[in-house]
Amino acid sequence: MARNFALLSTSLQDALQLALPPVAVTLGQTAPAGVAPVTQTVAAGCVFWELGAQHTFATTSKDHALCAIGTFTHNMAGTPAHEEDRKDALKVFADLGYLPPSELATIPTLPRRVETVVYGPLAQAQQDPDVVLLFVKPSQTLLLAEAATSVDGGTPPAMGRPACAIVPQAVNSQRAVLSLGCCGARAYVNALTDDVALFALPGARLELYVERLTVLAKANATLSTFHTLRKRDVAAGKTPTIAQSVATLMAGG
Repeated sequence: MARNFALLSTSLQDALQLALPPVAVTLGQTAPAGVAPVTQTVAAGCVFWELGAQHTFATTSKDHALCAIGTFTHNMAGTPAHEEDRKDALKVFADLGYLPPSELATIPTLPRRVETVVYGPLAQAQQDPDVVLLFVKPSQTLLLAEAATSVDGGTPPAMGRPACAIVPQAVNSQRAVLSLGCCGARAYVNALTDDVALFALPGARLELYVERLTVLAKANATLSTFHTLRKRDVAAGKTPTIAQSVATLMAGG
């Protein structure tokens, strides 16, 4: 049965109240027919996440050429000059104590060579995405972490630099993952404000996350009201039991 990505996108947006729609990221060897190539030059591949919330497009390694770290995590080919650029970047990172050489091997990378990456709104996806990216705030991350714990059987990891490693981490583990971003992504991506992070869901398991999120969103809304009413009553000098607080909730406050 064909997957209904428009419905999945709407369900995610309704459950999480997202400011930006979910972004589908699809890794491949050739661009699908009918998908136009990107026309914008960007300083780093993470910018494509934000653009992908607006429209669908295909990219190649040339489109990622200004970010040697992004091509590293995504296993994309580069010219000799590009490889030299990466060495220069890594040297700067090491000299600053930002990324010691000993930690380079801990950065997730895709296991196979990637020739094209298609970005676009999940609602418009014509093929199964490898990863679905969400721009999220802490309250939304709470729901996602709870859903991921149910679906994946454990708490999702929280990653730091580089932000682009969230894609291979989700692909390689087939588990949800939170990225707190990196200073580069936060400089390049306007949507990554101080109160926003990234959450990645493996595309193959998207329906499971959506199903759990739908339940948890309703439960959290009810429980938030419950706790607010209980806080009010305690502040007023009362000592309500749980049963009494539930009765207050059911009575509408």
